[in-house]
Amino acid sequence: MNPVVLVGFGGAAGALARHLLGERIDARTGDTLAVNVIGSLALGAVLAAPVGDAAVLALGTGFCGAFTTFSTFAFETVRLFETGERRRALANAAVNLAGALAAVWAGSTLATAVW
Repeated sequence: MNPVVLVGFGGAAGALARHLLGERIDARTGDTLAVNVIGSLALGAVLAAPVGDAAVLALGTGFCGAFTTFSTFAFETVRLFETGERRRALANAAVNLAGALAAVWAGSTLATAVW
């Protein structure tokens, strides 16, 4: 299948999943943290699992790329900082980064153990 189509279908599914999860979590930055950690876990698993290039394109690049949201994370962190919530902004940045890195490691470790 055409790589552009694989990324497009995966991206559409990831964007829809991101929107639906965002509607379920009612918090200023909680939904962004959730999708970034979940998406990082999924990406780590996809990249460590013995799947073909098509799956990496559809799930890794497409789905995880659309599901996670670095730009929203950056905007929310800057907005917190600008509104005087500097400690919360720094905590948001630290938790998103640490959570995403730990999730990629966990996803990769779990996929490696399973496969």
